[in-house]
Amino acid sequence: MGRRPKPVFPRVADGDAPRLAAELFVECLESEGVEYIFGIPGEETLDLNEALDRSERITFVPTRHEQGAAFMADAYGRLTGDPGVCLATLGPGATNLATGVGDANLDNAPLVALTGQIDLAGMHKETHQFIDTVDMLRPMTKWNTRVHDPRMVSEAVRKAFSTAAAEKPGATHLELPGDVMATNIVGRPMQPGHEALVEADPVSLLRAVEALQAAETPVMLVGNGVVRQRAAQALRAFCEETGLHVITTFMGKGVVDAASDQFLFTAGLRAQNYPEGLMGRADLVVCVGYDMIEWPPSAWNPDARQKIVCIDTMPPEIDAHYVPEVQLIGDLSRILYQLAGLLQGKEIAHPETKPYRRAFSALLDVGSDDDLPIKPQRVLRDLRAALAPKDVLVSDVGVHKLWVARFWEAREPNTVLISNGFAAMGFGLPAAMAAALVGRGRGKVVCITGDGGFLMNVQELETAKRLRLPFVILVWSDGGFGLIEMHQRRKFGHVAGTRFDNPDLVDLAHAFGVDGVRLERAGDLPTILAKALDSNGPVVVDIPIDYAENDKLGIDLWQLAPEALA
Repeated sequence: MGRRPKPVFPRVADGDAPRLAAELFVECLESEGVEYIFGIPGEETLDLNEALDRSERITFVPTRHEQGAAFMADAYGRLTGDPGVCLATLGPGATNLATGVGDANLDNAPLVALTGQIDLAGMHKETHQFIDTVDMLRPMTKWNTRVHDPRMVSEAVRKAFSTAAAEKPGATHLELPGDVMATNIVGRPMQPGHEALVEADPVSLLRAVEALQAAETPVMLVGNGVVRQRAAQALRAFCEETGLHVITTFMGKGVVDAASDQFLFTAGLRAQNYPEGLMGRADLVVCVGYDMIEWPPSAWNPDARQKIVCIDTMPPEIDAHYVPEVQLIGDLSRILYQLAGLLQGKEIAHPETKPYRRAFSALLDVGSDDDLPIKPQRVLRDLRAALAPKDVLVSDVGVHKLWVARFWEAREPNTVLISNGFAAMGFGLPAAMAAALVGRGRGKVVCITGDGGFLMNVQELETAKRLRLPFVILVWSDGGFGLIEMHQRRKFGHVAGTRFDNPDLVDLAHAFGVDGVRLERAGDLPTILAKALDSNGPVVVDIPIDYAENDKLGIDLWQLAPEALA
């Protein structure tokens, strides 16, 4: 699921034939290599949707809610590296789209949002369904604009896609007034240019080598940038050469195989006292592709005393707890290979990891009884055994996300999709649909969601059924908002305002025409998973979950393995 070359499809040889701006717009989308557009049409997008219907290269996927469309585009962008595209009409369509747009922007997923709008002549006054969508989406996007003149089309599309994909990626938006799209225009698509190669400063490379050789307990903190840059192979080679060990963020899971000797653990839970553990005792933290939004530096460097080497595609955000001594800015793979070459044959110190592995294994050992509700570790253990290394796991938002982030043993990069920066409930089901669409026939897709998040976009089961997308939805059912309850119990000793009743989730699945099954015995889970993963369509599995185990989420591995810090 890597980057694909962007084909060029010039439909008008000389660019002199007039056609609707909407038709030129679609030609520009084709030139950008767009495969799918997810969304809901409206009156203001009639010409655009008609042009899309005539396209032989773009498939318009009608969804059942604009939020689902945006989440699908978000996940498409993460998996392919190319901007996912979503479409909505003006007013309520655009506001529904906004949550997924914000999610993509904060998680650095490339996305281009398209929204319809009333004719230009009505924008100066109170008009049916009109709000200024450009203003509304400005804080949720890297760049956005209103296409107020048909002569803007080619440049606006090129800029939207270029900006969305450029480091650090994110969301862009084009607002399309109906009268502009219905205007005749002469023009042609702009072609994508070549990306500039940014080289790290040679002096900084040597300074980084000196810092690594001088360190007694260096560790690496690796984040989403390594996934985005497809730099996992370079990272793994660097770790093999140096023997350095890796702590990943939620979004960096899989950049180093969880079974590798170089992998320590996934960090990002504020409840853990990292400064007293390995992170606090390390005398050098090498941050690679680390986005501060993934895990704030104040959580692991509260006294701002850590020595830091920053390897990233852009200079880091100014933060009092993150002041690198060395910054290596540029292509991550190139920098890692250069550093590995400079360090070849040199001794690098590193902490012992085996005690951490023993402690981690002990937390996952939950026996094999048949009692329900089932423990989260048991579900993750059985699911890991059922999936291949390159199969994709999508997590919705809730306490189950923390279980996935902390305990899922990812084998490959970009095989775990999590809404982290925006942490938007309802992400899981649409994102899993996009993963099934992108990877159709190339691997399995499983979504883990809570009963709260599942019902937020459950209507997209109809879309999944219509598209015949094969994937499995594991609904961890407990009749409440489990993450909020976990915090309430810790702070107040009781819960309030979090409990709800569910419909029969199996019957609900059947009502959408998809398979549904309820776990009746814990020991049946491997058999249920095997059958569901072999299905040629979506399958919903209702799993009664035991969240009494949530206290284990905050256990410090260094406390379970004190010998590692001796």
